[in-house]
Amino acid sequence: MKHAPEETQSARIARVLADRIISGEIPPGARLRQDHVAAEFGASHVPVREAFRELQTQGLAESEPRRGFRVTEFDVAELREVAEMRSSLERLALRHAAPNMTRAILQEAEEVTRHGDSASTVRDWEAANRHFHRLILSPCRMPRLLRTIDDLQAASARFLFAAWRRDWEARTDHDHRAILDALRKGQTDLACATLARHVGWIGKRKTAVKNADLRETYEIPG
Repeated sequence: MKHAPEETQSARIARVLADRIISGEIPPGARLRQDHVAAEFGASHVPVREAFRELQTQGLAESEPRRGFRVTEFDVAELREVAEMRSSLERLALRHAAPNMTRAILQEAEEVTRHGDSASTVRDWEAANRHFHRLILSPCRMPRLLRTIDDLQAASARFLFAAWRRDWEARTDHDHRAILDALRKGQTDLACATLARHVGWIGKRKTAVKNADLRETYEIPG
C-alpha cells in the first residue's frame, strides 16, 4: 500500500501562510517577516525562505530587493485575468475528465454542493466550492493542469473573501447542479460550456463599510 508523502516543514509553513493570505487574515501589502515566521513554526530560516518562494510561485507573495517578501496586492485587472484563465483551463480539464467520470464522483459532488448551499460562513462555502471543482476536474489525470487550476482558484478565493467577509449570504448553486446534470446525461459540451461561463463570470455588488456607507466591489461565483 502506498502512503502519501509526509508534508515537509516548508510545505506546511507555505500552506498555513497561504490560507491566511487567501482569507485576508494577512492583508495585501503586508510584510512577511522571516524571523517572526521562523519563531512561530519553530523553524530555521531555510524552510521559511523555501515557503516564501512557494508563495511567490503561487502569486501570493513577491520579493522586494533588500526588503524581503510581502503579500501581493490584487485588483480588478487580475480578477479578470484569473476568471478568463479559469474559464479556459477548467473547460479543458472537464473535457478530459468527462470520459473518466463515475457515478460515485457525481454523487459526492452533489453532496458537496448541498453542503455548500447550507454553509453559514464564506470560509465554509469556499471550501465546499473548491472541493466540488476538484472532484469533477481531477479525473482529467493531468497533474500540471490541475496544479495551475489550484493556484487560480486560490487567487479567486482572495476576491471572494474580500467581497463577502462581512456580510455573507447563503446561496443555492444552480450552475453546479446544471453541470452535474449534463455530465450524468453524457452532454459533455454543455457541461463544459456551463462550467466555463460559471467561473468566467464577474459581477458587481454593494458592500457595507464604516458609517453605514456602501462601496462597490466585484463578485465572482467561485
